[in-house]
Amino acid sequence: MKPKLFESLMQQDTEHKQIYEKLKGKAASHPFFKRYSEVGIKEGLFSDVVGAIGRMHDTLVKAAWPELIGRSIINVRPTKEPLERFPLDSDSVGYLYAEGGAARLVGKKHSTVDIQTNVLAEASEEWTREFVEDATWNVMENMVEKVGKALGVVETQKVLDLYGGIAPGDLAGGSALNAGNAALDWSLLLQLHNAIRNENWKPDVLVLHETQLHQLLNDDKFIHSMYLPSTETDIARGIIGSVLGMKVVVSTLVPNGTAYAIDTRVAAVMLLRRDITVEDWEEPQTGKYGVRATTRFGLGILRSKAVAKMTNIKTTL
Repeated sequence: MKPKLFESLMQQDTEHKQIYEKLKGKAASHPFFKRYSEVGIKEGLFSDVVGAIGRMHDTLVKAAWPELIGRSIINVRPTKEPLERFPLDSDSVGYLYAEGGAARLVGKKHSTVDIQTNVLAEASEEWTREFVEDATWNVMENMVEKVGKALGVVETQKVLDLYGGIAPGDLAGGSALNAGNAALDWSLLLQLHNAIRNENWKPDVLVLHETQLHQLLNDDKFIHSMYLPSTETDIARGIIGSVLGMKVVVSTLVPNGTAYAIDTRVAAVMLLRRDITVEDWEEPQTGKYGVRATTRFGLGILRSKAVAKMTNIKTTL
């Protein structure tokens, strides 16, 4: 039985399938793929090469996912096109009219945003043939996980850089909010939330650094769980699930002292041309071999006013 994630990819006639069909042939000659398959089959983890490649793919994706907070703070859409054009909303005008009267069809022309899927991210590990020959199953599995995690970090950083690159004047409220070196608390959260609501958007994600999350846990609004539904907070584990209708997403990749409130439905889009994929890597002349994880996507801001940013938050507890 093929692993579920891998199986779903192989059922579709996509770029993924073409890559993995080639990898099946590589598994007989590439030292790492060959060793990975042999050890896994010997230990009864899978029965054939296809199962081994599937296990590698699933391990890679699962290792990358905890780091991929970027996909939680942006609208992700799969695509097969190298470029997609998004029309932006223009102001519409409503009129009162009498029965039998003609309605006036008047409005502004739509502006557009073109997004190319030209961002290539990859992470890889390399080993000598001798290292691979001596590697145990646990070592090889750990190496695959390292590659997945590294790719997740790269991809998330790209998404955070996209939001960080929005000009202050284009943000919700016309500028970045200044916390005045105060610790993040309920009052500052309300400012972030209000900035987007005043633009007639509805934030659904709150993006924080770990330090800012701990600052919130010092606020009595969160210490006393009566302020929040029990399903939204777990003080014992230091978790705030959501607040003011915003899912709380936390990562040390977010700059310490900065927080975002985002309406991910409309703020930006990530076009996923090729999802996380395992590929071979080799340099026979130097005796180096390994695997790499790659992904191909495009990023673009659609409505910057659906993003509120707060800076100068205290960077310590």
